[in-house]
Amino acid sequence: MTVTLEGKRAIVTGGSLGIGAAIARELARQGADVAINFRRHDAEARQVVADIEALGRRGLAIQADVASFTDAQRMVAQVVEAWGGLDILVNNAGINRDAVIWKMTEEQWDEVLATDLKGYFNYIRAVVEIFRAQNSGKIVNITSINGLRGKFGQTNYSAAKAGIIGLTKALARELGRSNVNVNAVAPGLIETDMVRDAPPKVIEAALAEIVLARLGKPEEVAAVVAFLCSEAARHITGEVIKVDGGQYI
Repeated sequence: MTVTLEGKRAIVTGGSLGIGAAIARELARQGADVAINFRRHDAEARQVVADIEALGRRGLAIQADVASFTDAQRMVAQVVEAWGGLDILVNNAGINRDAVIWKMTEEQWDEVLATDLKGYFNYIRAVVEIFRAQNSGKIVNITSINGLRGKFGQTNYSAAKAGIIGLTKALARELGRSNVNVNAVAPGLIETDMVRDAPPKVIEAALAEIVLARLGKPEEVAAVVAFLCSEAARHITGEVIKVDGGQYI
């Protein structure tokens, strides 16, 4: 079956930069109209929308904080009003506030959990009645291999990403009878601007783990997400698919 998203309407959170921007562009390349949120990166968000429109699809950039339940409700309502409905949700927005647990502040813990886990709940809660009513929908949650294995200095991030995996599996059970597929994608270290600015020793340590001996590219994550959003993946739900070049092995 050909992967096509022709006529579908999608929201990608955190879609102005990195993996999120690559996902937004790939969904548009496959035929979807795509709305993204941004909090501060308005110029980058406008560029992603311009790229979506250059592919012949409709794009929207809406300022919204994923940690805000109200902002999520407002954004989903705006997209539905503009496009008459919604078919796909990709939860991608996330932050890092790294520290070993004995130095981690309450603020660092709360900020990561509010964005990286509660932010996913906020958007799922905003779309779920739409998907149930139309008896269709695709939800893809971006997690991390560090949610599967844990990572030194990232107890907050690892906890949030592990929570996303549990959320994905429970949600797949709850929405299966409504014909809604819910899956997760777990990247390893991906070559984004943030990663390129990381200390060389961090990159070297990751490369030593990666079987394919290179960093992943955002477009490689995006391709898997697009597949999961398509009817080609209609009998896949509750899964966690690693895109890590063998880093987890």
